[in-house]
Amino acid sequence: MRRRAMLVGAVSLAAVMIAGCGDRPQGAGDGKAGEKLRIGIVAKNLGSGFFDAVHKGADEAAATLGAEIIFTGPTTPTAEGQIETLNALIAQRVDAIAISANDPDAVVPTLQRAMQRGIKVISYDSAVAKAGRAVHLAPSSDELIGQTVAQLAAELAPEGKGKIAVVSATPTSTNQNSWLAQMKQALPQYPGLEFAGVVYGDDVADKSYRETVALVKQHPDLAVIVSLSSVGIVAAAKAIEDQGLTGKVKVTGLGLPSELVGYVRKGVVPKFAIWNPIDLGYAATQVAAQLARDANPEDGTEISLGRVGAVTFDADGVGAMAKPFIYDQSNVEQFAAIF
Repeated sequence: MRRRAMLVGAVSLAAVMIAGCGDRPQGAGDGKAGEKLRIGIVAKNLGSGFFDAVHKGADEAAATLGAEIIFTGPTTPTAEGQIETLNALIAQRVDAIAISANDPDAVVPTLQRAMQRGIKVISYDSAVAKAGRAVHLAPSSDELIGQTVAQLAAELAPEGKGKIAVVSATPTSTNQNSWLAQMKQALPQYPGLEFAGVVYGDDVADKSYRETVALVKQHPDLAVIVSLSSVGIVAAAKAIEDQGLTGKVKVTGLGLPSELVGYVRKGVVPKFAIWNPIDLGYAATQVAAQLARDANPEDGTEISLGRVGAVTFDADGVGAMAKPFIYDQSNVEQFAAIF
């Protein structure tokens, strides 16, 4: 992506001290219609193609809203790194924060401090515990994602039969744990599939690669690897290709067209799914801006997502966008040019 992160997540001691003391900063959370809002968009980590696409969508929404985006995150996907990032945003007196959480609970105290200072907080993609945010914008429902990846595995297994395994991110990743649970619930629909287990690559390419190699050595009859991580699916595809298993072990799951187009051409990843992260960044920015301007999504009313449509949040403050889209040789080239 052309645009890079404006912050790298490191903060000075002075910034942390400002964030942690004093009364509510004047102006934080006071954005009304007609005033320029400042919205912090927090990624799990910088340098990810998925979050680069989120950044692009956030910038697009900001242009329509007349808002300023501060796109930031830690250099590695840790809760500690996100806490430093959040402290910096609090110190900058932003009007709203939208975060994809590395840990649902660890960031809650910091986000509660932000809310006490009048900053509106939402989570997107990977949820924050309810106590730490107003609403959560999910790119799709957990159930639909689980059903989709289970269906992909069944379609790629020979005659719908064989062992499958999962490469996930971190053991504490809110969204991926939910997707995995829903995938397991969907598997009885495909009695020919045998679930061999799950490994965690921590959203780090090298570790995801090593875990994939270990999987195929432990299960030489493995038919399909499902990755619930956009980092993991690329690493798994490379591992399968390097091990000379292209065509024997199929890789699928959730990933970015621009990162997988080559593996689709080679048949390593015949098909995969993902929502559009550009639309996700756009929608998250729309929701954050409307909350900063005193919208109240907790009463079940629709909140506009601009060109993306609308979302209604339930009693727990959770709203879902859409079903994941399937990419294969028929369309991956087109979308690879976008994200």
